[in-house]
Amino acid sequence: MVSDSGAATAGFCADVAVVILNWNGRDFLRRFLPSVLAHSDGAAVFVADNASSDDSVALLTQEFPQVRVLQNPSNLGFCEGYNHALRQPGPEFSYYVLLNSDVEVTAGWLRPQRELLESNLRIAACQPKIRQYSESPVERQQFEYAGAGGGYLDQLGYPFCRGRLFDTLEPDAGQYNDPRPVAWATGACMLVRATTWHELGGLEPTFFAHMEEIDLCWRLQNAGYEVWYHGGATVFHVGGGTLHKSNPRKTYLNFRNGLALVYKNTHPTELPAVMISRVALDWVAALRLLLQGATADFQAILRAHWHFVRRLSYWRTQRQKFPPRLRAIERAGVYQGSLVWAYFGQGKRRFSELDPQRLP
Repeated sequence: MVSDSGAATAGFCADVAVVILNWNGRDFLRRFLPSVLAHSDGAAVFVADNASSDDSVALLTQEFPQVRVLQNPSNLGFCEGYNHALRQPGPEFSYYVLLNSDVEVTAGWLRPQRELLESNLRIAACQPKIRQYSESPVERQQFEYAGAGGGYLDQLGYPFCRGRLFDTLEPDAGQYNDPRPVAWATGACMLVRATTWHELGGLEPTFFAHMEEIDLCWRLQNAGYEVWYHGGATVFHVGGGTLHKSNPRKTYLNFRNGLALVYKNTHPTELPAVMISRVALDWVAALRLLLQGATADFQAILRAHWHFVRRLSYWRTQRQKFPPRLRAIERAGVYQGSLVWAYFGQGKRRFSELDPQRLP
C-alpha cells in the first residue's frame, strides 16, 4: 500500500513517461507545461518535437530544463510522431501518456488512472474526464469534444462520447464520474500500458492524424484487452489547437480514416453491411455540404473515398495483421443502433436520451 505522504505521492508515477507531441506549439508549451510538471506525481515528462520551425526547443531548454526533449527528424504527423518518439524512452517506463500540448492537467489527474491499470492487467488504456479549457467558468464546466466522459461507437463505427453527441456538448454535473469500460480513449490524454503499445505496433501510421486512437483501442479490444474511462481524474483541453474542425484537411482525414477504421476492425460477418451504410451516409453528408456551399469540404470527402479505395490492398493487409475477432455486441462501449438516426432522425442530443436497451 502506498502512503499518502508527499514523498510517496511525488514518486508514485515514476514508471510513467508523459509524452507531449509538439509542432510549433511554443505558446501552448509555455502555458500548459507548468501544470504537467506540478501535478504528475513523479512521472518523467518528455516533449517529442516534430521538427518545429518556431523556437519550441529553445524555450524548453531555457525555461523547462527538467523536460526531456525527443527530436523527430521531420513533421511526422500525430501517428508516426508518437510511434517514433515512443521507441526512445527506456524499459524503466511501464506506462506512456499521450498528452496533447493544449491540455491543462489538474492535481490528481494521473494517479487514479495508473492505479486502475495496476489493478487489472487486462486494462491496456485509460482516459480521464475531458472538459473544455476556457477563461469562462461556465465554459469550463462543459465537456470537451475529444473524449468528454469516455468514447463510444455506434454499430456503424461512428464515434461519440458520454457528454458529446456530434457537436452537442453537455455540462459536467457529475453524471459521468463513474469509471467504466469504453470503446475508445482519447488521444488528447491517454494512459497506455507500454508493453501493449509495442505489442500492437502503436498508432496506424497511414492515418497521419484523426481516428488513430479509436483504431488503436478497437485493435486492443480485438486482441483481448480492455479500454477504460476514469471520471475521478479531470483535465482541460483547448481542442483544435493544430487543425480547426472547419478545415477541409480535417474533413478529409476524418472521412478517409473513418472508412479505413471500420474496414480494418469490423467483424467479417458485419463488414459488408457496415461498409455499404457508411459509404451511403458519407455521400449524404457530402451532398449536404455541397448544398450549404461548403465546396471544399465536399471535395475533401470525394478525395477521402478515392484515396481509401486506392490503398485498399494496404488496408486489407492491416486487417489481416490484426484480425477482427469481436462482433459489435461483444465489444464494450458500442451502441447497438445508429447514432446518426438517433441524433438527426429522432432529435436526441444527450447521451442519457439514447435508448438504454441499446447501450452496453
